[in-house]
Amino acid sequence: MTDKTKTTDSNIRAQMRKGILEYCVLLLLSRQRAYPSDIINGLSEASLIVVEGTLYTLLNRLRKEGKLNHEWEESPKGPPRKYYFITDVGKDTLEEMSEAWDEIVANVNHFRNMQ
Repeated sequence: MTDKTKTTDSNIRAQMRKGILEYCVLLLLSRQRAYPSDIINGLSEASLIVVEGTLYTLLNRLRKEGKLNHEWEESPKGPPRKYYFITDVGKDTLEEMSEAWDEIVANVNHFRNMQ
């Protein structure tokens, strides 16, 4: 594999991950509210590596769109923490995204399974 091929493969993976990041964050927050570092850890468990800046940008956009909200909670160690949770608008979006994901997976699998 050449360096150019490695770069192309890396770019492909990065673009595909970027495309599903919102969906994965909504899935995580549909199960429980979370502090940003908990979200990053949850994504990392699925090998979706995300830097804080990318996550905070996404969280702020989703909050402005009404899909997420946050609440402050006192921390026993240090300053208060901001915990994010999904709203009803976010749940509706998540349902739409799940339907779209299932359709996309079925379409891709159709082509992958062609002989």
